[in-house]
Amino acid sequence: MKSITRVHQIFIICFLLFSSIDIQAQFPLSKTQNEEQEAKETPKDPLGRRTPRGAVNGFIDAMAELNYNKAAKYLNFPAGISTEKEKERVIRILQGLFDQKGNIQSYYIISNEESGKLDDDIDANLDQIGSVKVNDETIPIFLEKYDDEAGHPIWLFSSKTTRAISSLNLENPTYIDEIMPGVLKKHLWGGVPAGQWIIAVILIAISYLISRLIVSVIIFLLKKIWKKARHSPISGIITALKLPVKLYMAVWIFVSISRNLELSFILRQKFSAITITIGIAAILILLWRLSDFIGKITQEKMLLRGNPAGVSIVLFLQRAAKIAIVAFGIIAILGTIGVDVTTGLAALGIGGIALALGAQKTIENFVGSVTLIADRPIRVGDFCKVGEITGTIEKIGIRSTRIRTLDRTLITIPNGAFSSDTIENYAYRDKFRFASILNFRYETSSDQLRFLLTELRKTLYSHPKVYEDPARIRFIGFGAHSLDIEVFAYLEARSYEEFLEIREDLMLRMMEVVDRSGTDFAFPSQTIYFGKDPGLSKEKSARAEAEVENWRKEREMPIPEFTREQIDALRNQSSYPPKGSSTGI
Repeated sequence: MKSITRVHQIFIICFLLFSSIDIQAQFPLSKTQNEEQEAKETPKDPLGRRTPRGAVNGFIDAMAELNYNKAAKYLNFPAGISTEKEKERVIRILQGLFDQKGNIQSYYIISNEESGKLDDDIDANLDQIGSVKVNDETIPIFLEKYDDEAGHPIWLFSSKTTRAISSLNLENPTYIDEIMPGVLKKHLWGGVPAGQWIIAVILIAISYLISRLIVSVIIFLLKKIWKKARHSPISGIITALKLPVKLYMAVWIFVSISRNLELSFILRQKFSAITITIGIAAILILLWRLSDFIGKITQEKMLLRGNPAGVSIVLFLQRAAKIAIVAFGIIAILGTIGVDVTTGLAALGIGGIALALGAQKTIENFVGSVTLIADRPIRVGDFCKVGEITGTIEKIGIRSTRIRTLDRTLITIPNGAFSSDTIENYAYRDKFRFASILNFRYETSSDQLRFLLTELRKTLYSHPKVYEDPARIRFIGFGAHSLDIEVFAYLEARSYEEFLEIREDLMLRMMEVVDRSGTDFAFPSQTIYFGKDPGLSKEKSARAEAEVENWRKEREMPIPEFTREQIDALRNQSSYPPKGSSTGI
């Protein structure tokens, strides 16, 4: 059966892998089908304007090259703007507005689909990629989808945007141009003055120093004001947050200062990928450090509880969490810099399915281990019953649990099966049940039964190790060969061995009561009486009946039950351990 299961798994894995291959590789298309498919495919635009992201990047690259003729091909100008000089003026105004505290979306936020963003609550043919501010008025910047000469879609700055920009004039230069020496403006690096690149690098260092100072002051004041911040676990959380907060705050400070200094939007857009990457790295570092902190705290608790198996599982989960953090970080960073991760995610999905199929039993056992650690239905040393197996738990591992049976054999049960089976743990009993059926001879009279019921109840009520509720002794019926009395009570004991001791003491005391009653226990066999059989003791029977008669006269017969006063008077009348016992006082 195992070999058949393996063959099925291999077949499914191969099917998934081959099904991900293009169908054309399996079934060649006819010539007519190939022509139809090629006709449906949109040819690439030389300027990369098929998507909003491509249009924005192409425009920025053209601006960096100072190629205004090329940059003009990314704008849809209204009818009144036709000459190259007028188009260049509009482009320069747009560039200046973006430089002067304008806002353009980061690379990875702008849509890279031919259809653009469809969930932004604006026209399907429009995508907003930023905004500029003029005289306290915010002007949104839109890209609009048009058709080129061949009828294929391209994205351009909308005519509405260019019309609004063309009506404006730039009266003041950017703040950075006013304060930057002329010598730093002569040389251009990527269409941006070299001085701005130098200032940007200096700003990065200054931003980090400022964030470091702010975080240090906050932590210092927090520890002064809040005493718990000096000790674990709060101090551990603060340590985990320290570096990520520094990085994230540094990014925020750099973006804010660079925008207020009115650095070139080309430079800001180049740095946007770096700032976003640092922001993602800050989040990843935070998650990494929190996983270390939570893992450490959990391991310490497991060790205090005497659960080494739990430590192993915590370590495994911690490593799995770190792998997930790294994988998430790589995918997020690659997406930020423009790498298409869809294919990689699809491959990971297929690989994950194949791995899950091949390791389903291992995963099942691991999940079972986590369940045992989380719910803690058993502990090492507990005496329990799992399914049909009874024994003592010796070890709880990551894959399986070991049980030492009553026959002293060692049974290993996979944790997947263990956690899904019925578990009866005897170690968690708060009380021990004492239940027995006493069978008496049919020669026993009704008054003798009343004597037995009364004296046996006295035995239970007076014993210090018997719980009063429920403690009952009842005449329950006529058996095939006996008169039956049921004894039911709960005993107070610290262990099963102590329970056996108390039960033994109670049964011995009950034998004494039976002996005093003048009757005897019945046997499941036929009794043949001979002339030499002395029969029942008439004296003892008479005494028992006389005592019952006296109870009747005094109206003190505790049948069908004892009164509250009688129970209180009997409480702790007898001693345990019994007198004469080697463990008695």
